[in-house]
Amino acid sequence: MSPPISAHPDDPHYVHRTGWLRAAVLGANDGIISVASLIIGVAAASPDKGAVMVAGVAALIAGAMSMAAGEYISVSSQADSEQADIAREAEALAQTPQDEEAELAAIYVARGLSPATAALVARELSAADPLAAHVRDELGLSDHLAARPLQAALASGATFSGAAAVPLLAAWLAPAGSVMAIVVAVSILALAGLGALGAKAGAAPLIPATLRVVGWGAFAMASTAAVGRLFGVSV
Repeated sequence: MSPPISAHPDDPHYVHRTGWLRAAVLGANDGIISVASLIIGVAAASPDKGAVMVAGVAALIAGAMSMAAGEYISVSSQADSEQADIAREAEALAQTPQDEEAELAAIYVARGLSPATAALVARELSAADPLAAHVRDELGLSDHLAARPLQAALASGATFSGAAAVPLLAAWLAPAGSVMAIVVAVSILALAGLGALGAKAGAAPLIPATLRVVGWGAFAMASTAAVGRLFGVSV
């Protein structure tokens, strides 16, 4: 696929960021919520700060590796499907180019062009780069939305680690009797900041995005705290 051309390169579209932004926000959100929830659950079950720190460090390492591996595997599967579709289109173009050109023209007619204009557009695009035209207009694939497994894995793993370090550091610095309260407060603030940052990066409404992140994070932390209190076990 050819590189995307923008009529206004000084003002790029936010959709170009969706690949890495989704993985980064997911990794950071999961890092804060999962590690903070685990720390809170362990602290609710036992006042031993050493156990809390061991659980937090283990959660950070395991979570970062899991997030990176999960993103790489899932996005690789998406990339494999995309490449299979592209190969199928290339084969069809080699075997029945006229039928494929007619199919392209039908797509443009469905989008609002007259049959004559659609046929002209399909013919000219097919003469220039028929595979690129079909990949873009029939399959709906483009360079800036293409699956990038390594980028997604690195973004998810790195942001998980960085975000998970926030509640872990809070637990380490907190006095022994205040671990839960400080971790909750710091994690809520971190989640609010993450929600606001993600909204700004994606040009989304600030308040709904922030409340969504904070609400689910608070629910997860409250749930693990309740389990720790009720059963006296690490979760």
